[in-house]
Amino acid sequence: MDNFLRIISQPDNIPIVLLLISVLFCLFLSMRQAFRHDRLITRGRKDEIYDEMVK
Repeated sequence: MDNFLRIISQPDNIPIVLLLISVLFCLFLSMRQAFRHDRLITRGRKDEIYDEMVK
């Protein structure tokens, strides 16, 4: 683990680490929204999806 931390903390690897973190964060947000929309569809409230996206 010490070797891994030493590698990712080198200045030329910092942008790669930040990129991976931002990709995972965006993936989390999109999946959360997709599951929320799926729940609305199964409850029969498909027309409320657009209203939720706009707010």
